Amino acid sequence: MTTPWMFHPCLPAGVSLKTKNRHMKTLIIFNREPYDNTDVTWNGLRLAETLRKNGQEVRIFLMNDSVDLARDVCKPPEGYDQDLSQMLRDLIANNVSVKVCGTCMARCGIYKNHPYFEGAAKSTMGELADWVTDSDKVITF
Repeated sequence: MTTPWMFHPCLPAGVSLKTKNRHMKTLIIFNREPYDNTDVTWNGLRLAETLRKNGQEVRIFLMNDSVDLARDVCKPPEGYDQDLSQMLRDLIANNVSVKVCGTCMARCGIYKNHPYFEGAAKSTMGELADWVTDSDKVITF
């Protein structure tokens, strides 16, 4: 017997709104400077790790000032208790794909023109567009 709330009349027969057990592709796009006196980036990275642990495919694209996150030179400011770059490295080590805007390398962040660390692939707007099209969910931070 089917619970009525599980199915929506606009969806094809048998397609449920419940996605808990379904493998989903989630793209998380970061835009903000990593250490901007908020926990926005930290919370986005925590979400990425939680989704990954729950068996979802997570992909991360860094653009604008968030590109500093993928640079070895980016360190937590004094008194901040989280190393956001290390969190990103840990995600990469757990097979999360990370791409970083190539144009932003020279234009954005505090550490302009510093290279990205291993595992963070220099990318393009075209590749981001492909990821957006291929994702079930796109979230921005």
